[in-house]
Amino acid sequence: MTALGRNDRTLIGRWFWTIDRMLLLMVLMLIGIGLVAVAAASPAASHRYSGGSLQLGDLHYFKRQVFWVLAGLPVMLGVSMLTIAWARRLAIVGTVVFLAALAAVPVLGSEANGAMRWITVGGFQFQPSEFLKPLFIVFSAWLLATRYDDNKIPALQVSFAFLILIAALLMKQPDLGQTVLFSGVWLAQAFLAGMGIGTLAGALCLAIGGLGMAYLFVPHVTSRIDRFLTGGGDTYQIDRALDCFKSGGLFGAGPGEGQMKFSLPEPHTDYIFSVIGEEFGAIACLGVAALFIAIVVRVLLQLLEEDDPFVFLASAGLVTQFGAQAMINIMVNLSLLPSKGMTLPFISHGGSSFLALSMGMGLLLALTRRNRFLKASPYVQRWRAA
Repeated sequence: MTALGRNDRTLIGRWFWTIDRMLLLMVLMLIGIGLVAVAAASPAASHRYSGGSLQLGDLHYFKRQVFWVLAGLPVMLGVSMLTIAWARRLAIVGTVVFLAALAAVPVLGSEANGAMRWITVGGFQFQPSEFLKPLFIVFSAWLLATRYDDNKIPALQVSFAFLILIAALLMKQPDLGQTVLFSGVWLAQAFLAGMGIGTLAGALCLAIGGLGMAYLFVPHVTSRIDRFLTGGGDTYQIDRALDCFKSGGLFGAGPGEGQMKFSLPEPHTDYIFSVIGEEFGAIACLGVAALFIAIVVRVLLQLLEEDDPFVFLASAGLVTQFGAQAMINIMVNLSLLPSKGMTLPFISHGGSSFLALSMGMGLLLALTRRNRFLKASPYVQRWRAA
């Protein structure tokens, strides 16, 4: 028998012939672009964090990113081999674990840049909210899908209660960007699950009211929104980001030739898109944005034919989170949104971010597999009838 033939029933064989190979290829392209971008940003980040002496080494952050890629790829591929049932179990258990970790941040966490979002365990610093994002999305999809099994189950209310708890814990850090992202994805899932227009309008009003309360009572949020709306105060970050785009023009200054990146805060994380703009130009930036759009569109088109409500809601939520996070990061770099401290998926440097994104993409790849050997979900008939 030919290796990995269509009749191969081994785990690897079933995975290879049921995985969305085009989606996987596009994700691998993003990871490759990320390595190039971090290599370009690494000298500037090393210069900034070693006080100009380059004690960290020009490629310090690039080497770290290679390590995270080598750690994250097995996570993504391993999770993508899970069955739908095991993906659901992982999400349920993972949500409980990382929700507990998020609650422990005020007690065990460490502060950086005016926020307390990280926990250090065994020398490894991780951000619980990053891991909770994809897990809660799948967990919420499971809750919302139970409505098609028994419409008397208060699935919407229970899921919303979890969201409120997560939002309260995030705002205590404070982390407005993650709160908005969690809430936006949940609203999208709830709407797709059949939430009425009136309820949706009420939820949106509640979200707007929550944002207003954050503006009034959280100084960190007030400062960022005021700087964005008025252009007053400290606008150093966004000014330097825009300088990078101006310096790069259409075709860029060339790999390693950018100079504005050395004055850019967080060039390897939050503002890596600006580094791409300086070194590779606006056309390259458009290409990166197009790749994100292609991933989102591909998944959404596949979901048009999805029968299982759990798979539909979970996949739609995961790709919404992925696309929204990319959009927020790009818009911040272009001064279209206030600074939020959110990474560009698979491109920005970061351990927690890359591993969590790998897990989330692994879940998405697992849920969108097309396996003719799998039996239909028990929800299918009710989903079709709805």
